[in-house]
Amino acid sequence: MSTFDRVADLPLRIDSYELEGLSIKPSREFERLTTVVQVQADGLTGNGEDITYEGLDQIALQDAGPVQDLTVAGTIGEFCELIGQLDLFPGPPEREVSRLYRRWAFESAALDLALKQADTDLASLLGKELSPLTFVASMGLGRDGEPSNIALLEAKLERYPALEFKLDPALDWGQSLIDELAATGAVNTLDLKGQYKGTPVDIETDPGLYRRLADAFPEAWLEDPDINDETRPVLEPHMDRVTWDAPIHSVSDIENLEYKPTVINIKPSRMGGLKSTLDAYDYCRENGIGAYGGGQWELGVGRDQIQYLAALFHPDNPNDVAPRGYNAAEPEPGLPTSPMEVPSIGFGIPN
Repeated sequence: MSTFDRVADLPLRIDSYELEGLSIKPSREFERLTTVVQVQADGLTGNGEDITYEGLDQIALQDAGPVQDLTVAGTIGEFCELIGQLDLFPGPPEREVSRLYRRWAFESAALDLALKQADTDLASLLGKELSPLTFVASMGLGRDGEPSNIALLEAKLERYPALEFKLDPALDWGQSLIDELAATGAVNTLDLKGQYKGTPVDIETDPGLYRRLADAFPEAWLEDPDINDETRPVLEPHMDRVTWDAPIHSVSDIENLEYKPTVINIKPSRMGGLKSTLDAYDYCRENGIGAYGGGQWELGVGRDQIQYLAALFHPDNPNDVAPRGYNAAEPEPGLPTSPMEVPSIGFGIPN
């Protein structure tokens, strides 16, 4: 029986739902908006978070309000089928991939509610335990348009010396900066962002930068490179540590990779739904592929949920799901350190 099959028959009742907008402005150049989906019945509430990046899509959802008919007395599987038939956007989204993000918000909220109605949680339902969660902190090395430098990373290491990082290399990373970063021993993953096209995080492919990074960080994971005729000779000796994130939305995307990965980034919101996400966990387990989780700037319960799933399915890998406090330029003292105990607040603890 697949993991989704074990969840699909869970009884679910929904009487209504509400939407709550969240926002934060971490820098002059960036404001983040998300929407918490709250499905309700019998005094209980299940929560999910829509991490669609485009602010106008979030505002349109919140302005439209709870216009969908989600009233159901059935099962999680039936609810997922219903969501797959609905258009959850008041108007066409700015990017089609956002439909997957929003679907996850509604289905994860329904799972949360169904588990509460059954007076259980996901770990208990699946007969699994929440393990201490290994995490890394994700960041770029430039802020508000300034050139890349090591100061931001050093500020976090000063307070949390054992912290490891997933870094976003930029074209202005010279050899001296690369050498400084390598000397810290704190770089776990390099997100090359070679699979993004037409987004604010695009980076021009530089085979020379790829070579310098691969040589300077011989044990780091190399995520989402742009593989072309110029980069292939650089990357082929390192394919055992090349991993993928942005192109992965389904099991078929994993199957169609040119090289079988050692590990892969499974983001539930990017997979687009409960079945797609749980099927990906099953596929990786059955095919000897490691998994790790990644965040998408969740501001609320979405971060708790991806931490919960990572602690349940792949706790020991470099999960890019650090507590939100690590996003600060100078994180406050007292944050959980890796590996951390994950509170059971993600899926199913009664309100």
